[in-house]
Amino acid sequence: MVRYLGQDEAVNLDLELFNDFRFSVVQLMELAGLACAHALASEYPAASLSLQRPVLVVAGPGNNGGDGLVMARHLHLLGYSAHIYYPKQTDKQLYHDLVHQAKEADVHFLDSLPEDISAQYSLVVDAIFGFSFKPPVRPQFQPILESLTRVSVPLVSVDIPSGWDVEAGPPESGEVTPVLRPDMLVSLTAPKLGSRGFRGAHYLGGRFVPRKLAEKYKLDLPEYPGTDLVVKLSEHEEL
Repeated sequence: MVRYLGQDEAVNLDLELFNDFRFSVVQLMELAGLACAHALASEYPAASLSLQRPVLVVAGPGNNGGDGLVMARHLHLLGYSAHIYYPKQTDKQLYHDLVHQAKEADVHFLDSLPEDISAQYSLVVDAIFGFSFKPPVRPQFQPILESLTRVSVPLVSVDIPSGWDVEAGPPESGEVTPVLRPDMLVSLTAPKLGSRGFRGAHYLGGRFVPRKLAEKYKLDLPEYPGTDLVVKLSEHEEL
């Protein structure tokens, strides 16, 4: 039974990966983005989508957005066409490199979101906020989340649906924050407490977690099938 992490635990686990196991940020982003691309391909094979309409990745300014930039590049390698909307670009060399790599892989960057996202895209990826998010949603991202609540094509969230409290889950009804209801969630490293009530297709991408670290945090990670990078949690018993 998979263990769900609180926000501080998720932060501390990441710090141990950086400090004790000497993973770099770019290493973890590459592993996370690759896992997310494979999870999406497992649930929504390219042949099942209209290849006339690409996948849209909406990337935020932090590490979650970095995962999305990597994911889009790998989706191209897996036979998809991917576009990225990256409204608040981070001015660090790592992110400049990720943007450059995506563009060199023929990923197209948008200047604005289209009014009717569902008419132009076969699927949308929410890679806006990660496990360090604390409410409320900043004003710049309110209309973006509002747009994503209106899509009629599948919505896939990376690690935690953007706008959800990492431990408490979706905002209470009646709050101002637009509430995303994704069809699919890709948890990274280990699922977060806020996703306990998620009822869509739930995948885990954490095969890169060292066994010693998984044992220390008692993650009880499921067996990954064969050589797969991801495992579908909604097919396993969860806590």
